[in-house]
Amino acid sequence: MLIEKYITASCTISKNIVCKDGIQIFENTNTDLAGFLVSIYQHFQLNYPKFYKMDNLSKLGWLASEILLKDKFKTHIYKPEEIGILLANANSSLDDDIKYYHSVKDIPSPSLFVYTLPNIVIGEICIRNNFKGEHAFFIQDAFDACFIEQQVNYTLDNNILEACICGWVDVLDQEYKAALFLVEKEKSEGAVFFSAENMDYIFRNS
Repeated sequence: MLIEKYITASCTISKNIVCKDGIQIFENTNTDLAGFLVSIYQHFQLNYPKFYKMDNLSKLGWLASEILLKDKFKTHIYKPEEIGILLANANSSLDDDIKYYHSVKDIPSPSLFVYTLPNIVIGEICIRNNFKGEHAFFIQDAFDACFIEQQVNYTLDNNILEACICGWVDVLDQEYKAALFLVEKEKSEGAVFFSAENMDYIFRNS
């Protein structure tokens, strides 16, 4: 049964700018990617020591999820298994694969090896928030809003999930972009109808 769904929050991080619900809330153009991610963490006064051990892909996705869920998301109305995550990117874990490959020439780095799977970022978000619902990570040439829409619709229409974080998280060297959407069945203030067109608009304008 098809039901109406809404994007109740969005967060994009790209070009050294952080936006929440289409509004720029932070910018730092004076650093590289690693420094930029730390500056976001510090600016929003987040407190999660494990952050510093993450790779850049996980840091990017984790930060986007923290900002996405901040203030508006009513976690308590859902059971842990009712909240899921569906993400995609173009480069999988290649950023870490390359770093790990270079480390093998000397001493293989276990800390890098841990992150040579793209879905680790989902694990980091789930651990932080105690989410236990369905999750998946897809590799695509580019952001495919129609595909994401189909996947999210299936999980919510069939009551597999009641809420879903979906979108794009990609890193390769200094090129990066995150665009996350919180999708729920109940409409809240400022929410927009969940559709590929609305996701694509937010993605393209970030």
